[in-house]
Amino acid sequence: MIPSWLAIGGITFLVALGSNIIRPKDVKWFKRLQRPRWLTFESLIPVIWTIVFICGAWSAYIIWESDPGSDRTWQLMIFYLLVEVTIVMYTPVILWTHSLIAGTIIGGLGFIFGLILTVMVWQISGWAALLLVPYLLWSPIGTYTTWAIARLNPTISR
Repeated sequence: MIPSWLAIGGITFLVALGSNIIRPKDVKWFKRLQRPRWLTFESLIPVIWTIVFICGAWSAYIIWESDPGSDRTWQLMIFYLLVEVTIVMYTPVILWTHSLIAGTIIGGLGFIFGLILTVMVWQISGWAALLLVPYLLWSPIGTYTTWAIARLNPTISR
């Protein structure tokens, strides 16, 4: 049998790969967009997301181990997956649609889902909830940044 930490980590990794379903022409479009002067941390974004995903997977592991295989635990695992899929949709949706507004909406929706998950998880494990805080801190920053880029590029960001 596969250990739970390996299954959760593997699923997290596989879903995260979904953010790489992009076309080179769309990446060129994104690179041409104006950015706010204060956006000095863009090169750190992959590191930040790696930390967020590791913390999320660790949180899910704690929840799974608290009551393995129960209906409630499976429901929470599905909710963890929903949050991750929402996060991962951000990049392909922006790039495929060339719509920063769509990205802003997805970012906001992901934050709401993450907040709901954190409240649900808090009832089971404070540590698991605490591990979701990096996402709750980063998500509004990323969402605001997307919105700010959209405002700087009104004719091409729909």
